[in-house]
Amino acid sequence: MKMLTATFQDVLIAAKRLKGRVNATPLLYSDMLSADVGADVYIKMEALQKTGSFKMRGALNKIDSLTAEEQKRGVITASAGNHAQAVAYASSLQGISAQIIVPATTPQTKLEGIKRYGGELIIHGDLYDEAEAHALELAEETGRVFVNAFEDDLVVAGQGTAGLEALLEEPDTDIILVPAGGGGLLCGVALAAKAVNPAIKVIGIQTHASPPWYYSFKAGKLVDVEYKSSYAEGLHGGITQGNFDLAQGIVDDFILVEEDDVAKAVYWMAKQHHYMLEGSAVVGIAALQQGLIPDVAGKKVLTIATGGNIDLARVAEFHNRFEGSGQ
Repeated sequence: MKMLTATFQDVLIAAKRLKGRVNATPLLYSDMLSADVGADVYIKMEALQKTGSFKMRGALNKIDSLTAEEQKRGVITASAGNHAQAVAYASSLQGISAQIIVPATTPQTKLEGIKRYGGELIIHGDLYDEAEAHALELAEETGRVFVNAFEDDLVVAGQGTAGLEALLEEPDTDIILVPAGGGGLLCGVALAAKAVNPAIKVIGIQTHASPPWYYSFKAGKLVDVEYKSSYAEGLHGGITQGNFDLAQGIVDDFILVEEDDVAKAVYWMAKQHHYMLEGSAVVGIAALQQGLIPDVAGKKVLTIATGGNIDLARVAEFHNRFEGSGQ
């Protein structure tokens, strides 16, 4: 079991290291969503980050830390797509060989990104956990450095810079909604939030199709859950003890959203704000739209739009499903 020890100071160090090398993404105030829920809602547009997601922050912070000997050995990672693209790109900046293992469910746009950024792409298994198991085997065989997508202090600290950036703009935020996959972004943002103001509520959002955080948090320990296919494939997969233990003291709650509401939120964001966001990025928006977040009236709410790497065909599918339906 790996114990994570990332702190707010690590987030500040990462922010210094990454300055000028990642995009300082904008905070979008949604007047429509704000009016609908009776709160001031801001969307942190990490979809406009390099490689199209927040993952660039953690990957670059981690790759920067490798020794010359580790760089020579090369890196390997497993990902549902966004971390993969980020590792491929961050490695290419340093001239490091990167092997990327993804599950068969990875969207085409993410596969193309991995190849575009110079990663050696290997498709293995149907689920993230199967891809990760294969990547760990290959790391053992080849001596490559395994770059974990979330269970790593440097990755957590890098992801936390997204929260820090947002809070420097809106330090009186009351509630932060964070899409919860493995927990790297969740823990990093929570470290920043609780350092700025311990009263800020940090709520992780998952889908019913992949709910390990929700049920584990309720039980106070890691529990097995059933996984189903999801529009939010970037949040799919199990969680680890390291991230769970770190989150215990800094995350306040978890909420689950339905697949259909994820699809509606993707469509709504494209129609109303003209941004194409992937399913994983809109779970906070979906939770707000469905009235699942308690005590939001009159509050300042921040939700993180984690990525925009969605296939156009899927956006078109959602458009055709909901256009004219009054959604």
